[in-house]
Amino acid sequence: MDFDFSDDQEQLRDAVRKWVDKGYTFDRRREITHAGGFDRASYTELAELGLCGLYVSEDQGGMGMGPVEGMVVMEELGRGIVLEPMQHAFIAGAVLEGYAPDALKAAWLPKIAGGEAIVVLAHQERKSRYNTHKCDAQAQQQDGQWLISGTKSMVAVGDHADAFLVPAMASGKLALFLVAEGAKGCTTSGYGTQDGGRAAELQLNQSPASLLTLDGQTALSHAVDIGIACACAEGVGVMDKTMAITVDYMNTRKQFNTTIATFQALRHRVADMKMQLELGRSMSYYASLKLNAPASERHQAMARAKYQLGNSMRYVGQQSVQLHGGIGVTDEYIVSHYFKKLTQLEMTFGDTLHHLGEVSASMQETAGVFA
Repeated sequence: MDFDFSDDQEQLRDAVRKWVDKGYTFDRRREITHAGGFDRASYTELAELGLCGLYVSEDQGGMGMGPVEGMVVMEELGRGIVLEPMQHAFIAGAVLEGYAPDALKAAWLPKIAGGEAIVVLAHQERKSRYNTHKCDAQAQQQDGQWLISGTKSMVAVGDHADAFLVPAMASGKLALFLVAEGAKGCTTSGYGTQDGGRAAELQLNQSPASLLTLDGQTALSHAVDIGIACACAEGVGVMDKTMAITVDYMNTRKQFNTTIATFQALRHRVADMKMQLELGRSMSYYASLKLNAPASERHQAMARAKYQLGNSMRYVGQQSVQLHGGIGVTDEYIVSHYFKKLTQLEMTFGDTLHHLGEVSASMQETAGVFA
């Protein structure tokens, strides 16, 4: 099996990496964090690279690419701990392409691809605990118009988004809707997140909505799985850069008149970090390659990948801080921000314990046994 990236994929990686290195410096990121955690100008620059339309068909103004290209992009954005929610552009593009009626596609996909509209998934509720089957939001149809009432939590850049993908119960069955920002009864309350980004609480009170699909569970599961694959790829990029920063520090920091990179015990710890990084990388590849698999197979793959990435991200982040010492947790030093990002990614789209439960629940009677 050929695991080499194509020339187009390598060119895409190179373009994103150059933008991260030159256009999204640590100083710029700090300014964005202090300004609230989201920068529309940065998002527009990403759109100008064509990234917002990665999952949007060429007919709708996008690039018509797939999961591997998405993985390449998220790895590079992870290396720069970019705050702008590119994974939600991928989710919105894929969900609208796959499930929305033609009129809704025509209205939103070109704007998503061009970066003119930010459409984010708003599926989490306080009682759901990562379970997509639990949903208290209710949708009712009145005079041919769908109206939604409910509250969604931790909505990425919710107070800057132009529309939301909202799951709600319609006649006892989960359906998926699109709610435009500024719709009647739609309010957001924004706040900063631990990694320096931005999220919001979304309150809907009889808010008008457009129906994407009445088979909301299938569409929502697909959306979350895309989010998991993106989180895995982003985590690989964050770990990769964390390793590089840590090794560079060890090659310059001296104790007893010698660099600490020469200490055998510390070199062994770096080797263990590298092993966890490569385990995470291989499972991220696995997740991306399984995104187009049948739903049950895809869901199992995402749980396995996110479980391994959760363990890897925690190990790499913690060891990096330990090898840096006290400076590793100071806000002024860059590695502390990578550590916070790894910690938050471990809980994004389901934490490690949740996905361990998913893996366990999907095991067959012969799991681990040669039948």
